[in-house]
Amino acid sequence: MKNLSQLHRFSTFLNKTKTHLKVPIETPIPNNYIKNPILLPQRTMPTAKGQDLDFINVAHSHLIHSEWDKLNEMASGLTPFRIKHILLKTQKDYVISLEFFKWVELKNSELNTLDAVSIVLHILTKNRKFKSAESIMRRNLEMGTLELDFPRKVFEALVYSYKMCESSPRVFDALFKTHAHMKRFRNASDCFCWMREYGFFPTVESCNAYLSALSSLSRSDIVLSFHKEMRRCHISPNIYTVNMIIGAYCKVGKLDLAVELFKEIEAMGLSRSVVSYNALIAGYCSKGLLSSAVKLKNVMEKDGVRPNDATYNILMNALCKEGKLHEANKLFSEMKSMDFAPTTVTYNTLINGYSETGNSEMGMRLFEEMSVTGINADILTYNALIVCLCKEGRTKKAAYMVKDLDRKKLVPNSSTFAALITGQCVRNNPDRAFQLYKCMIRSGCQPNKATFKALMTAFIKSEDYEGAVEVLKEMVERAIPPNLDELSYLLNGLCKFGNEGLAMDMFKEIESRRLMPEGFVESVMKSGPFTKDV
Repeated sequence: MKNLSQLHRFSTFLNKTKTHLKVPIETPIPNNYIKNPILLPQRTMPTAKGQDLDFINVAHSHLIHSEWDKLNEMASGLTPFRIKHILLKTQKDYVISLEFFKWVELKNSELNTLDAVSIVLHILTKNRKFKSAESIMRRNLEMGTLELDFPRKVFEALVYSYKMCESSPRVFDALFKTHAHMKRFRNASDCFCWMREYGFFPTVESCNAYLSALSSLSRSDIVLSFHKEMRRCHISPNIYTVNMIIGAYCKVGKLDLAVELFKEIEAMGLSRSVVSYNALIAGYCSKGLLSSAVKLKNVMEKDGVRPNDATYNILMNALCKEGKLHEANKLFSEMKSMDFAPTTVTYNTLINGYSETGNSEMGMRLFEEMSVTGINADILTYNALIVCLCKEGRTKKAAYMVKDLDRKKLVPNSSTFAALITGQCVRNNPDRAFQLYKCMIRSGCQPNKATFKALMTAFIKSEDYEGAVEVLKEMVERAIPPNLDELSYLLNGLCKFGNEGLAMDMFKEIESRRLMPEGFVESVMKSGPFTKDV
C-alpha cells in the first residue's frame, strides 16, 4: 500500500531529526523560529515595459471595473509574464485576484504557471482564505502526481515568491495541511522538513490534521513519533492533540502512558473533554479492565463532564464481548433515561452481542425496536442477525432478511455470504452452500479461510469427497493453505473410495504451490500415504 511505504519513510525521518535539531529542549522557541535558519531568497519580477505594460494596465482597469466582456477580447494576448504582473497588481484585493486567476484557468489553464499559482496562494493565505488556497493546492498537486519532485517544486515556488508578495508563514502551513488532508504522508513529512530549514513550523491545527490522517490508517506508532517531534519543535498541543495521543498510547498497549498524559492535561492548561475520557475508557476496555472503565465513567460525571453516546457504545461493546449482556442492557436503559438517542452503532453492538450468544429472539426484538424508533439498520445490523439465524439453522428466516436488504438498498458483503454459507453447512446442505459460494464470487466478495473450512467440513461430513476437492481447488487457486486434519480426511477419503490418483494429484498440486500444511508430510512419512481414519 502506497501510503504505508510513505509512513515508513517518515518514520526514518523522525529518527534522523532527533540528532539534527540543534536547539536544546530547555530553550523555549517561538513556532516560527529555529536557530540558524536558511534565509529566504530575495526574488523580484522583471519590470513590465512597452506593450506588456500597456496590456497589464488596460487589463487591470477592466478587471477592477468588472468589465469581463472587454477582458475576454484581450484573452488572446495573455502570457505567463503578464498574468503574474496582473496578480501582483491586484494582490491587495484577494477577491479580484482569485476571480482573475479562475478566469485564466477557464481561458487557458496552461498559462497559470507554478509561479502564478504561488502568487495567488500567497495572496489567499495572507488574507486567511485557507479553504480557497487548499482547493488550488490540492488541484495542482493532483495534476503533478506523475512528477516525483513536483511537491518540492511547489514549495520552492512559494519560497522564491514569498518576499515579493510580502507573504505570511501560513502559506507553508496550508501546504503541509493540504498534504495531510490528501493523506500523502511522505510529502507532508518532506514539507515539514523544508519548512523547518527556513525557520517555519506548522500550526497545531495543521499538525492535528496530520495526526488525524495517520490515525485513520491506524498508524499509532507514527502518531506518537510525530508528537515527539512536535514537542521538540515546541509546537504547543491543544486538547485535540492530547486526545489523539491518549488514543494512540492505548492502541499500542501503553495504557500507563495514556493514564499519565490524561492526568497531566490540567497541568498543561487544558480542560479534559468527553473525548479525553472516552479515549481512556476505550483503552481500559481494550485491556479487559471493565471495572476501571466503568469507574472512569463515574469519575467523569463527578467532574462535570457529561458522557455521550460514544461513551455508552464503548462500554456496551466491551461488555458484550465479555458476554455480560445483562450489564450492557443496564447501560442501554441508562443511556435512554439520560435522553441520549441510541444510534445504529448502539443497536448493532447489542444485536451482535446476542448473535454471539445465539439469542436471535432478542436480536430480532432490538431490530424491530430500531424500525419503530426510526433508526436505520445498516449491513452490519443485518449481518449480525443473519449470522445468528444461520447458526440456529433458521436459513429461511435468514434468506428473508437477505431479500429485505434489496428493499433497503443495502448490498450484501463477504460477511453476509459467509453467514449464509455457514447456515447451509449447519443444515448439512453442502451443495447449496457451494452454490452460495459461487454467488459470493460473482458478486465480487472474497471468502476467507473460515468460509472454506465450513464448506470443506460439510462436504467431508457428507462423504462427498469430490465436492470437497472442488473446495480444495478453490483454496489452492486463492493460495489459502488447507488445515492439516481437513487435508488428511479428504485425501484419505478419496483413497477409501478408490480415487487414489485424484488424491495424489491434489497432493502434488498443493506441494508445488507450497501450500502444504505444516506437519502433513511428516505425518504421511510416519504412517504411510493417507492412512488417517475418516
